[in-house]
Amino acid sequence: GFNKEEVFVGVGSDDVLAVAFMTFFNGKKPIFFPDITYSFYPVWAELFGIPYEKKVVNAAFEIQKEDYYAENGGVVFPNPNAPTGAFLSLDVVEDIIKHNQNVVVIVDEAYIDFGGDTAKELTRKYDNVLVVQTYSKSRSLAGLRIGYAIGNKELIKAMKTRKKIIETREWFQIEMRKIGFNFADSKANFIFATHERVPAKEIFEAAKKAKIYVRYFGQPRIDNYLRITIGTRKEMETLLDFLKEFTAQ
Repeated sequence: GFNKEEVFVGVGSDDVLAVAFMTFFNGKKPIFFPDITYSFYPVWAELFGIPYEKKVVNAAFEIQKEDYYAENGGVVFPNPNAPTGAFLSLDVVEDIIKHNQNVVVIVDEAYIDFGGDTAKELTRKYDNVLVVQTYSKSRSLAGLRIGYAIGNKELIKAMKTRKKIIETREWFQIEMRKIGFNFADSKANFIFATHERVPAKEIFEAAKKAKIYVRYFGQPRIDNYLRITIGTRKEMETLLDFLKEFTAQ
């Protein structure tokens, strides 16, 4: 009952959650999630530098909706919860959403098919709700690595970064050639480049000291090349500034 503009598909629900965290949880205010919950929430938050607060569940391991009324940078919780299995009714889920309409609320429904009602229909009522599901649990297809998110088409559009990566790659290739790098025209999310004068290993080591990480292959035929993954425009500008200065020495 949903069209393709309302669905984002990723490499398992962990990947979908990671993309959602990077896309929507990038402010200075902390995101909220339960203290006893899916272990990857704090992992992704710490990896991406996202401030967070854990909200204590009650003695029955149930989320207390009032804990999520305070100002925050986003909300994420599993329903049913993992590892406890505690389930929130749709009334409680909607109440949390109503009190957080200025941020994105992620309802992680990895286990929803085993009992309880999905919040998918709430994505039609609220444009800030993202419901995440997976093929790994009730469908017993974990090896396929299929996870997906359902939400307002504008939310889904924001999560689809392919077009941005292509645009950044094309700009980056032009700028890299200006400072003496040579490479085949890339159709991937990286370029495989060598500099006309400065050895790749020297660039790799210097970049690492500057906390900029590219990939170096110390093996025959490609030991003077760097594989550079295309990140955000800001990240690539930082790398480009470093390379301009280093290769000009």
